[in-house]
Amino acid sequence: MVLQLWFALAVATNSCAWLSTAILVTNMRNFPVSRGTVAGILKGYSGLSAAVFTQIYSVVFHNSSSKFLLFLAIGIPALCFSTMFLVRPCTPASGDDSAEKGHFLFIQGASVAMGLYILATTLLDNFIHIRDSVSYALLAVMILLLLAPLVIPIKMTLCPRKASSTEIPEEHVGSTDYLVQDGKDNVEPLLSSSSASGLGSFNDVVDGSAEVAMLLAEGEGAVRKKRRPKRGEDFKFTEALVKADYWLLFFVYFVGVGTGVTVLNNLAQIGIAQGMEDTTILLSLFSFFNFVGRLGGGVVSEYFVRTKTIPRTIWMTCTQIIMIFLYLVFAYAIKGTLYPAIAVLGICYGVQFSIVIPTVSELFGLKDFGLLSNFMALGNPLGAFLFSALLAGHIYDNEAAKQHGVGLIASSVACMGPNCFKLTFFTLAGVCIAGTISSIILTIRIKPVYQMLYAGGSFKLPQTSGH
Repeated sequence: MVLQLWFALAVATNSCAWLSTAILVTNMRNFPVSRGTVAGILKGYSGLSAAVFTQIYSVVFHNSSSKFLLFLAIGIPALCFSTMFLVRPCTPASGDDSAEKGHFLFIQGASVAMGLYILATTLLDNFIHIRDSVSYALLAVMILLLLAPLVIPIKMTLCPRKASSTEIPEEHVGSTDYLVQDGKDNVEPLLSSSSASGLGSFNDVVDGSAEVAMLLAEGEGAVRKKRRPKRGEDFKFTEALVKADYWLLFFVYFVGVGTGVTVLNNLAQIGIAQGMEDTTILLSLFSFFNFVGRLGGGVVSEYFVRTKTIPRTIWMTCTQIIMIFLYLVFAYAIKGTLYPAIAVLGICYGVQFSIVIPTVSELFGLKDFGLLSNFMALGNPLGAFLFSALLAGHIYDNEAAKQHGVGLIASSVACMGPNCFKLTFFTLAGVCIAGTISSIILTIRIKPVYQMLYAGGSFKLPQTSGH
């Protein structure tokens, strides 16, 4: 039985990772000029998925684990097979497309409405008993909100837009041979005189005029020389691994999600330690504001990177500074602060997800984006193992043993009082200080990259590294 459970979990988690990678990579390539917005929407829906399936589990299957697992085993693959041909690369918009902006706004609005609706119905269900008929009606409304984004492809199918003569042709989808100039719907080659000045943004040792001459010669076929990619271009996985910026970003992400998931994993014990009897509301609160952070992080970072060329990592810095103070509040268990602290922490935790994805694509390109982003995602389970299992679990068990006596089964007793997690939260605050410093260093280092990529207010595809 244990072996079967292990195999099922291995298949399920790897399937989840595969689906997430396929969707992220496809959409980041399909919408290269709206990477923050895309990442925020996708990660936002991912954050809401647990609440959606919880509602289905309780209402449709009446908390029957076997029926729910059967549904997951049959229903999810059937849905994937029926829609997999719809997930494909398409020609990205060549500039600031007003229709595309409207579509994104509609999806964001629908996701926010669904998040608020799920939070309201969850809280309502915790306080009053809802009849089965009403529960089914509430579930139907949730499904309609979940399917709301389908309005966009239906609309585009029934009322197709005429193709513009200035759009990038199909063969240049995902190519770095063309770029968008100043947010307008026109396309110019990268080796034009207007773009040559942007090549010096990386502070290369080689003289700028000599490099431009070399690039022009390479473009004409006179010289063939392979050089290492610069930040902002397409990196191979092995090329990115030797870059300090990649490991700085990995550490910053590891700190943000690793400390946040520690609180999430111990949410019930934290509530009980502070005298709460029903801790389910804490999970609902964290989940909703985690969704807000994921969606909002993508939107806010996209706005400021376009208008001020501010690197997205500045928002990881800001949220980790906030997390330092939140962990100190948790450590002292200040009365009346648990609910707002959980809500703010959920936002800070969610921001980490929606920032790291577009940042990886902007610094290291889309060529090996799936591999690079999945390696970066190792920061989450690594943080959970180090901070939650080893640190928080060990300290909590020791404090529980002090209160109730040695030799008791750990799961049979609950630790009460601020001392249960005080040392853990002090440690998490210290780790966030290190993460904040690293994030500041990273932001300063990559500022020239964002000035080059977003000069003029829209994303510009840099030169490829392969020759």
